[in-house]
Order: sequence, then C-alpha cells, then structure tokens
Amino acid sequence: MMKKLLAVGLSLVMFCALGANAAEVSKKKKLQVFILAGQSNMVGHASFRTIPALLKAAEPGVKDLAKTVFKEGAIAPGDARDMIDARIKYDTLNNELRTKKITGDDKIAAAQAELKELKVDCDAKTKKVKDAFVVSKRVYITSIADGHRRSGQLSFGYGGSADKIGPEFGFGLSLAQKLDTPILLIKTSWGGKSLHYNFRPPSAGPYELSEAEKAGKTAQQIKDNAGLNYRMMNESVQGVLKDLKKHHPEYDAGAGYDIVGFVWFQGFNDQFSPAFRDNYKANMIAFVKDVRKEYKVPNMLFVIGVMGTGVTKEGVDKNLVSVGQREAAAAPEFKGNVASVESYPFYAVDAFEMFRSGEWSKRLAEASEIMTDRPYHYMGSGKFFVRLGDALATSMVDLMKKQK
Repeated sequence: MMKKLLAVGLSLVMFCALGANAAEVSKKKKLQVFILAGQSNMVGHASFRTIPALLKAAEPGVKDLAKTVFKEGAIAPGDARDMIDARIKYDTLNNELRTKKITGDDKIAAAQAELKELKVDCDAKTKKVKDAFVVSKRVYITSIADGHRRSGQLSFGYGGSADKIGPEFGFGLSLAQKLDTPILLIKTSWGGKSLHYNFRPPSAGPYELSEAEKAGKTAQQIKDNAGLNYRMMNESVQGVLKDLKKHHPEYDAGAGYDIVGFVWFQGFNDQFSPAFRDNYKANMIAFVKDVRKEYKVPNMLFVIGVMGTGVTKEGVDKNLVSVGQREAAAAPEFKGNVASVESYPFYAVDAFEMFRSGEWSKRLAEASEIMTDRPYHYMGSGKFFVRLGDALATSMVDLMKKQK
C-alpha cells in the first residue's frame, strides 16, 4: 500500500512539474523573422546627423516618429545643429592649419591649442546626439550593407557605415511598437545591383546576353554570375537561420520561429536597358515565388518599396520600373499577401530643392542637417528613411492581420 501511495505521489509531482514546464513553454513567443533585401537604398546612405530633422518636421505625424527613434528627453531640436556647427568650426580651422594659411609660430601655436578645444567640444556634442538614439531591447538585426557587416540590437548604424541608416531602422522600431514578440531582421543589400541580372531569380530563366556581351571576352563569366546576389542573399539568410540563438538572445528553440515577411527596396539599376525595365514585373513575380520556395513559406508576406527617385507622383508614374513594382504587387495570385508602398511621398523635397538650386554650398550647416547624399539616394535623408521604414512596417502588419 505504501509503495502504491508513493508511486501515485511521484506521478502527481511529475505531472505537476510537466504541466508547469508546458505552461512555461507556452508562454514563450516565437521569434518573428523578417528579411530585407535590395540595392543601395536598402544599404542606406543617410547619416545619423540628418535623423534629428524629425524633431523639426512640419509634416503631420512625423514628430511622433521621433519618439520611437530617440530616448525620451535625450535630445532637443537644436542639438544636431550645435554638433554640425562645432564640426564645421573644427574642420575649417584644421584645414587652415593643414594648408598653411596660418603662419607665424605664435599664431600656429594658438590655432593648435584652439583646435584641441574645438575637438573636445565637437566630440562631446557628437556623443550627445549618438547617445540619444534608442537601442531596441526586442529587435535584433544581422546586416550586410555592401562592405559594412554588423549584428546586434537595432539602432542607427546598420546602413552603409556605422554612422548611417537605411529603411531597417524605422522598419524595426515601428514593428516593435506593433508586435509583442521578439523580432529579428536579416538584411542583405549591395549597391548598384539589378533584379534582371544580379538578383535574377531561378525561375526567370537563363540570362540572355546582349550583343555586346556576346562579343566580349567575358561572356561566360557574365552568364555564370547572373543571379549571383540572389544566391548570396539566400546563403547569408540561411546561415543566420541555422544559428538563431547567436543572432537573437531571446530565441527559444522550443517556441521556434516564423519567417513572416520580406521587404524589397530596389530598382534604380533596372531603368537603363529595355530588357531590364520591360521585364521587371515578370522578374519580380518570379522573385517572390522563388523566395517563398527557398524558405518553404508558401504565403510569405512581401512588401515592395516602389522606387520614388522621380520625386513626384508624375515622375514616378512615368518610370517603367516603378510601374512594374506596383503591378507585380497587384498580381491576382498575390492578393492579400503582397503589397507595394510608395516612397516618393516621403522624399525630402526641401533637401532636393536646396541641392538642385546649388544653395546647399552657401548654407552648409543647414544643408548638413537634412542631407548627406545625392537625389538617387533620397538625398541621404534620415527623415526619409525613418518615415519609409515606418510605412513599410505598417504595410507588413496590415498584411499580417489579413492572414488571421
């Protein structure tokens, strides 16, 4: 009798323990994985110094985005300008010393002493701005942005350098507000690449060489490298998926993960050849299907950022690549699980006008607050990339809701 009672007691203890473990596992949430890919505007060429422009934005709702990007009370609207002014003073004096515009031992010594003080001031103001950015606790990212490769908690610095952003910053922080789950972004991006050739998906068929390419000495090499970035993208993503704990500390193998969606932002290099631009829609449809097949996610959600370097709706409407992106997203077979997001409404028109008029060189400090690159890189505007990232995230979550 005693043995039976002990056996029953042990069974109850084990049952309760198993029940507790099961309850604990059930509370753990699946890691939500999002893949981002494209060319130079997915790489991102907006300096961190242009992101505080959100604080001064006149557009409705934009200042609210600043609350997702900056720690509360950590930055004021004038801090970026103070940092830029300090940098200009330092660079101006340093250049005068370097080019020997300052002469005389006493004047040189005084200038060198002042330069040291300016550097301390410049470094302190730069640190203040950089320290003001949010570092996400739930969103981690593993990023290839041309030669800049980095993994860690999402903040600024996952663009083309440790000081730059692409759309991933606004996208990830916006997702964090909308989803109560650990999130991992996997970004693969290389500048100057086309969909028709570099990211060519397998089901688009063999790449057809132009007459000039056929006549050249590297014809076979060109054929062999067709789709190279598509293959590099998948190799990189699959490598991350094989070791998710390394890339997100909250990943739990028991809870698992879902590859939820894919963000594509590309198009510039497909504009310049009839074969490239005329086949964009078909190539994009093939790309979506092949990516879904690669990751065995038949209805993986896709959000396509429509190229908006035409600046205005009229300009974008005339671009066959942009039109192809829209039409691919609207294909009947993708209804409810693929969407396109326009980028031109977020274009930094103030920066564009300053650049086009040549005024930027006369108003260097003001220009440095809103641009760090040329029109084909959306002026290197942090305000643009944060806003676009937020719009891409909103579209992705809307698609997620449709699946429920």
